[in-house]
Amino acid sequence: MQRSDSPDWLNPLIGAMQQAQVGLLQLLHGLGLAGTVDGQPAWPWALRLSGENLLIDLGQARGLLWSLAAVATAIVLLVLALVLRRIRLPALVLTALAVLALLLAPWPRADLILVPAHATSFHASPTGFSVESIARGGAVYAQHCTACHGPDGRGHGPLAASQPVWPPNFTSPLLWRRADGELLWAILHDRRPVESGDGARAHGQADRLSSDDAWALIDFMKARAAGQMLQIAGSWPYPVGLPDMAVQCAGQPARRLSTWQSRQQRLRVVAGSGPVQEDPRLVSLQLSPDGGNRAASALDCTVNDPRAWQAMALLSGSEQLQGMQWLGDRSGWLRALSRPGAQGWSEDDLVCRTDTPARTTVEATTAAAATAGPSDGSPDGSSDGLGALIARMDAEPVRFIKGGFVH
Repeated sequence: MQRSDSPDWLNPLIGAMQQAQVGLLQLLHGLGLAGTVDGQPAWPWALRLSGENLLIDLGQARGLLWSLAAVATAIVLLVLALVLRRIRLPALVLTALAVLALLLAPWPRADLILVPAHATSFHASPTGFSVESIARGGAVYAQHCTACHGPDGRGHGPLAASQPVWPPNFTSPLLWRRADGELLWAILHDRRPVESGDGARAHGQADRLSSDDAWALIDFMKARAAGQMLQIAGSWPYPVGLPDMAVQCAGQPARRLSTWQSRQQRLRVVAGSGPVQEDPRLVSLQLSPDGGNRAASALDCTVNDPRAWQAMALLSGSEQLQGMQWLGDRSGWLRALSRPGAQGWSEDDLVCRTDTPARTTVEATTAAAATAGPSDGSPDGSSDGLGALIARMDAEPVRFIKGGFVH
């Protein structure tokens, strides 16, 4: 999530930097000036713009913002000078002012906004963070990664001590701080030497894994790291998406969870059977560990894929899911978790939050009144406690910056 002390203009600034580079890459690729690596357009330069350091040094971020304003001003002045070029003195004055604006602009340090890049730096995951991809990634990890990184991803596998550099800890913020395309590069193309069961070789697994395998591996590592961080910190310090999965609703063809997410609907997932009721403020899904019994479900929509149960267990850092519930916000982020045996919802169940108190503005108060509805005292928490929680989710949207990019 975005740091609470980050100004409102920082997200749009970093987002604009990202979109400008993605747009440039797409243009170059369309013109045949950029090749393809791992199925997507390849970044052709050794450096790229990154906003990650701007999160740390707001002075440099402000300098960049003012410099961009100076560039825009200079462009306007030069256009006016061109229009008035037949009137010599005004044109010269406008041109001089444009040059002066550029010279006086507080340009940020190049080494802060230019960072090393790889061909895959702007690659985007095609998986949709699905339960199928997470399961596939788990199988890939068990076969190719456990020896060095260990079964828990903390970097303490049986071959870890023999490596030139100790394997990284994947339960740290590493997976959230690096762009997905750079994680892909590290998995497939990193040339650092490692020791394996068949001798020394490069760290990159391109000769053993496909790009689809690598993307699935990233999804699995994110899911497992999220669960371990929840165990350690009691919350998700970095936002976690609700995985895509197949859903079966009564009397309707099967559909993907992402179809609701694309419509910005709130989602609730309930593990196993229990006293739960439909709620008009949420799309509720009942999750079964083994295919389940459709007739026994208390909800209209069910998820009967064992891989979905396994993925939610990874994300929650627990195998004891019976009775657990999760809430997803309108943007598809997992925001709240209710443990088995809990009596209703409260704001304490918000496990993905900003580190500032909930807003108490008129807007937030109005939202709470609109979403709370009548208190019916139902055991699944569809009372004013759930309404207050939903209001807080809506009032505090996730604004997450990944690797200096708006995620």
